[in-house]
Amino acid sequence: QVRLVESGGGLVQPGGSLTLSCAISGITLAYYGIGWFRQAPGKGREGISYIGRSGGSTNYKASVKGRFTISRDNAKNTAYLQMNVLKPEDTAVYYCAAVYGLPIAPMREFEYDYWGQGTQVTVSS
Repeated sequence: QVRLVESGGGLVQPGGSLTLSCAISGITLAYYGIGWFRQAPGKGREGISYIGRSGGSTNYKASVKGRFTISRDNAKNTAYLQMNVLKPEDTAVYYCAAVYGLPIAPMREFEYDYWGQGTQVTVSS
């Protein structure tokens, strides 16, 4: 059984930081790319970051580039999203997802095989 479990969400003030974790089980993580997505209230889910199987390639949505950092530890079966300088518009449910092999469009939902349940991030004073 494949499971992706996000953690680390919460309430943070503007300008603050959070680190999300995605614990993955049931697959050989080294064969999968990992994406982070988010869904804000009233909006569709959007891809914000991707990391390749070995961690050597990363992609970021323009609005988070320079503030967010994606990483992974295949030995620990865990992926991370370090989020700095958080803004109210970053408020959303954040999801991690796994894609087998090399995706053509890593920021697109349809590429992904497995999903977590999400963790809420709220940025507010």
